Amino acid sequence: MSPVSAKMSMSSPRRREASATGEPGRLALRADVQEESRVRRGHAIAVAAVTLHADPAGVLYWPERGLLAVADLHLEKGSSFAARGQLLPPYDTAATLARLASLIARYEPRIVLALGDSFHDDGGPARLARADRDSLFALQRGREWIWLTGNHDPAPISSIGGIFYDTLTLSGVTFRHLPTGAEGEIAGHLHPVARIAHRGRAVSRRCFAGDGSRLVMPAFGAFTGGLNVRDRAFADVFGTLAFTAHMLGEDRIYAFAAKRCLPD
Repeated sequence: MSPVSAKMSMSSPRRREASATGEPGRLALRADVQEESRVRRGHAIAVAAVTLHADPAGVLYWPERGLLAVADLHLEKGSSFAARGQLLPPYDTAATLARLASLIARYEPRIVLALGDSFHDDGGPARLARADRDSLFALQRGREWIWLTGNHDPAPISSIGGIFYDTLTLSGVTFRHLPTGAEGEIAGHLHPVARIAHRGRAVSRRCFAGDGSRLVMPAFGAFTGGLNVRDRAFADVFGTLAFTAHMLGEDRIYAFAAKRCLPD
């Protein structure tokens, strides 16, 4: 499958076709069982009449397209801070890629789509450790890998594989980094976090923020912070507070009306 309605392409993806032998009906049943297993932990979220499965790890899976979407990896954030004299443990890239690898192994996507700010700055790819670069290329083998540009990484990068777009539209759903509030939009950038009262104390967790017409994904990177969904930036995206915070739990997602969530 080739992406459609994309604004910027730097190269053509190479794909490896798989073949199967055996009884067609049995193969189809096996495929259905495998697909159900992949989405069993999923929490259904609708965007523009398309149902996607939100994973508690903070990614989206689109079964019909075999697409796994992830936002705001912010790879090499630790080394970026270290260059400015703020020392952080230099393991964020390895940790982020390891988490992503486990999800790719679970869902076996045909397409991986990263929604921008995949690197914390434009010098990040050059600072990648050899082992992390090898891990990234290993994750790309046998599938289409798409990077969307973000405000931290606004230009295509030639040394990390995959193909680049500004935005990508599939079946009426538009993926981009910066949310605009348009219908049918899935974006990143804002790093949504929900805060609720639970058993006498406040609990904050990353979340998906959506109203059925548009969705903002949680940041995935190990060192990424978050913005409370009660912040004005979310009201600007959704128009009102009439949206839902899909809060990430350890093994499931909990949905709360944004109006119920606590401000900072």
